Amino acid sequence: MPDTWLPGFGPSLDYPEVAVPAILAGSARRFGDRDAFVHGDERITFSELGRAAAAFANGLLAGGLSPGDRVALRMPNCLAYPVAYYGTLLAGGTFVPVSPLLPEPAAQALLADAGAVRTITAADVPYLCSGMSEAPPDLDLDVHEHLAHLAYTGGTTGVSKGVRLPHRNVVVNTLQYACWGAGAVPALDEYGGLVLDQVGSPEEWPTRLGTGIAINLTPWFHAMGTIGGLNAPVLGGTTVVLHSRLDPAAYLADVERLGVTSMGGAPALFAALLACPDIRTRDLSSVRSISSGAAPMPLEMINQLTRLLPDTPILEGYGLTEVTMGATSTPSHRSGLRKAGAVGRPVFDTEVRLASLDGDGAEVATGERGEVCVRGPQVMRGYHNRPEATAEVLRDGWLYTGDIGVLDDDGYLSIVDRKKDMLLYKGYNVYPRELEELLIALPEVAAAAVVGRPDPAVGELPVAFVVPARASVSGADVLDAVNAQVPGYKRVREVRFVPELPVSAAGKILKRTLREQLT
Repeated sequence: MPDTWLPGFGPSLDYPEVAVPAILAGSARRFGDRDAFVHGDERITFSELGRAAAAFANGLLAGGLSPGDRVALRMPNCLAYPVAYYGTLLAGGTFVPVSPLLPEPAAQALLADAGAVRTITAADVPYLCSGMSEAPPDLDLDVHEHLAHLAYTGGTTGVSKGVRLPHRNVVVNTLQYACWGAGAVPALDEYGGLVLDQVGSPEEWPTRLGTGIAINLTPWFHAMGTIGGLNAPVLGGTTVVLHSRLDPAAYLADVERLGVTSMGGAPALFAALLACPDIRTRDLSSVRSISSGAAPMPLEMINQLTRLLPDTPILEGYGLTEVTMGATSTPSHRSGLRKAGAVGRPVFDTEVRLASLDGDGAEVATGERGEVCVRGPQVMRGYHNRPEATAEVLRDGWLYTGDIGVLDDDGYLSIVDRKKDMLLYKGYNVYPRELEELLIALPEVAAAAVVGRPDPAVGELPVAFVVPARASVSGADVLDAVNAQVPGYKRVREVRFVPELPVSAAGKILKRTLREQLT
């Protein structure tokens, strides 16, 4: 039987007591002239990134930055971003990620809430680096208390909140996923830089450290981008090729041209790739793993990818900003047990339990639905200036996530829905994701999302927003096909065809936007 845990590994890792810049320091020495990031015709090596980040840090300090000051990075993914990110942390500042697409009033409100003293754009980075020493500043930080990130939640279901993440959280969560994905353990080089020791076999983990190539579209201002798309690749010596926008044909062409070893992103990325005819003609044989996060991947999507790349493991994970990035993952080794529809099992040093939806905190039985609760060293310290909101989600050492899940006998977690997305029809619980899976499985449906329309008589009625796969699609036929598979109380009551679904920069469907269209 396939393994449910990584062969040769225990349940825990030994995490060095270092700050986040140790990630770059170790890799700058280890991988030197290897390209760290490539964007069009521009590129920056690991050693160049180390020197530029140090110069940027010295530029901030020369400008009066004090340890603990909040520095907002407001720029798209570009070569200047990792320079500013690591430079801010080297200077003792706290990184505040801000989407460049955020409307100005919302951006100003976020900056004010964070207390940001500087806002950095891509154009500021060369100026701050100019003429500065490339020796990193010598700062003594308490990695358990000093904030590395003040990262704001996506706000897909409510007001965005600042999540307090010390250096320890960021280093731990980076190591949890980098070690999990590479079959490695943490170590320090002779100068105190963080490195990985890849103890797992090449048969189980064929992509060796310092050989990986990935394309990244996940924004670095999002948790999955910062940890999974920035820190983890830097630690593993992966060359990351940046694409400024999703162009499925260009993406697939680069996979073939560059020999990309891993493909990762939100389900929206894979939906676009699968809809592109080139995916059936391009040589994708270099791809050794596919990883997905931000939202559960529909079963039909998993099946399509498996048919295209039958020997490539599909890795799903689960997380949220409040756990720095992630809490679970599918086993990454080639002989590992992967279950379609599940987001894996807890990673190193992480516990997951399911609490009763009745709100009494009682643990539910295996196979029963419950609220996902997480405990581990990556869980946030709390929300910035929101003690009531913090107390609501941090209880007795557990983070109550608001997501509804199911745990099986092997400890694998499946996400059923968001607690706030669950509908109530005449007292019955209706889970939108169950209906969405049925919709997406229909050949005439390209994408779908289900939300509730308030109804004073029954509570809420399920309404499906559907992106059609072809022009001649009948709403009545879609309703009939789905409703024939569910009991009466779960029936979809209306289909609304839309050209696309609204999604956040991280690829999550914005159901709040859809609900607003029903009012």
